[in-house]
Amino acid sequence: MYDRYIFHVDVNSAFLSWSASYRVNMLGEKLDLRTVPSIVGGDQASRHGIVLAKSTPAKRYDIQTGEAIMTAQKKCPELIVIPPDYHLYVAASKAFIERLHKYSDCVTQYSIDEAWAEFDGYERLYGGIVSFANDLREEIKRELGFTVNIGISTNRLLSKMAGDFKKPDMVHTLFPEEIPEKMWPLSVSKLFFVGRATQAKLHNLGIHTIGELAQTDLSILRDHFKSYGEVIWNYANGNDLVPYVYKSAANKGYGNSVTASVDVTDMDTARKLLLSLCETVGIRIRKDNVKISCIAVSITSNEFVHYTHQKQVFSATDITEELYTVSCRVLTELWIEGAARGVAIRQLGVHTSKVSDGDFRQMNLFDLGMNPENADDGSCISVIQRSRPDALKLSRWNHTVDDIRLIHGEDAIMRARYLKDDVSHISGGLDRERRTGITAGLNLDKELQL
Repeated sequence: MYDRYIFHVDVNSAFLSWSASYRVNMLGEKLDLRTVPSIVGGDQASRHGIVLAKSTPAKRYDIQTGEAIMTAQKKCPELIVIPPDYHLYVAASKAFIERLHKYSDCVTQYSIDEAWAEFDGYERLYGGIVSFANDLREEIKRELGFTVNIGISTNRLLSKMAGDFKKPDMVHTLFPEEIPEKMWPLSVSKLFFVGRATQAKLHNLGIHTIGELAQTDLSILRDHFKSYGEVIWNYANGNDLVPYVYKSAANKGYGNSVTASVDVTDMDTARKLLLSLCETVGIRIRKDNVKISCIAVSITSNEFVHYTHQKQVFSATDITEELYTVSCRVLTELWIEGAARGVAIRQLGVHTSKVSDGDFRQMNLFDLGMNPENADDGSCISVIQRSRPDALKLSRWNHTVDDIRLIHGEDAIMRARYLKDDVSHISGGLDRERRTGITAGLNLDKELQL
């Protein structure tokens, strides 16, 4: 018996499960999508047609999250595809987390569909901890309409590993004394934080199981993986996530990309996409109170060839208009004059690096900013900025626009060039439906009972 237990609670096939439960319990549909090969898929018309979630029967056809819907349908011709409903998902997530708060005052949400809940002395209230976990699992299934896996241990790492054992609708334990039997025989690919590239490197070192990783000389891992080697060694030995997962690290760069609904072949459309990406990147930079000094533009052609080009900025900036001006020049050098000359653009991205403190701006004799007379193509935003005071005013204006959008929604204020235009004035990252769904869901006062 331990003084404290931690549950890792993970919704099984969350998006698919939430949609299926809503359709059966609220809309009265007879077919439960969880019982047949089905997926939640992105918008194929907008070329975001990938598998977002899949049912258990769909897994039998080797359908993978993230693969193209068209590919999934070839594997299973009778596959049912439904669109995502982000308003529903946020509301369901809120109901799920509130259910955990009913029993624990220490709940840490890790993602929209999983969380940790800590229990101290609860066995005196609810009996054996495994019995209590099964009661909670059944309560969620009965009252909220979806199933979860619950992993039980004494720290977050082990409880998460336990929760990822056999699914769905199961309770598993992984206490420290159970590590050699339950965790060490597993492939290193099953260890939290180990991806395919790391798995391949570990295999090259003759390390195939978590147990072999745990028993490897730490100095060898440091030689090959630097500090990351120490992280995965600690995980393999069952040490907690807290020192690593919750250690705040500064961003080394900010970026966003967008897949165009049709191939882009003209500069006007490319610039509109570029500006919308700079809007989202600028918002994130200002939110973290930093500035950036390097801007890159990436292009993926309709033949899936990737191109990228970057340019240094004279004065570190957080101003959307400056990000856009430099991005225009980089795009011209890459797409009009450079390696990607004339290709049809499928995906366009803006990426920034060389992050610095946002509390100052370095003055520069050559900082002519966004004077359109100095722009390569004469099309950049017509704001003349030749001195620090002008930059300061523009930065404050950008922050004010951010605040308005935060309070009143992203469409409360936009640039006139996007009025009645098919191109969104804010692109990249989460798509519009998902962004607005999350915003609406966060403001829900009433729990949705599925």
